[in-house]
Amino acid sequence: MSLKTAIIRKEHFNAAHRLNNPNWSVEVNQQVFGKCNNPNFHGHNYELEVKVTGDVHPETGFVMDVKVLKELIKMNVLDKYDHKNLNLDVDDFKTTIPTAENIARVIYENMIDQLPQQLELKIRIYETERNFAEYPA
Repeated sequence: MSLKTAIIRKEHFNAAHRLNNPNWSVEVNQQVFGKCNNPNFHGHNYELEVKVTGDVHPETGFVMDVKVLKELIKMNVLDKYDHKNLNLDVDDFKTTIPTAENIARVIYENMIDQLPQQLELKIRIYETERNFAEYPA
């Protein structure tokens, strides 16, 4: 019998970003990204959910130790992104537009290899209360 279960850790961080494609003109960037293309950047209070799914270990009752998950999030997200300008301060976004979709994917890519292979990972990031992205979908 499978005891597949999910655990979810919620965190938050604050960061600034600018949506801008350097291959486009100023006018096209403004038309596509609007206020999010502000040359002086803008910020969000991001809410993050990290979901890990797997079988419950019969001896511990854990999918994984939440303390370990908390530390992985701290190292891979909070220490790198919190109170930073994603475009300027974070190598992950030097050549990637820091949309919510890309932030979710990058967090996933940074964390997946640090989890035991039998566990599944899903990242959900809220840019606002109503706008969020999830990776993988």
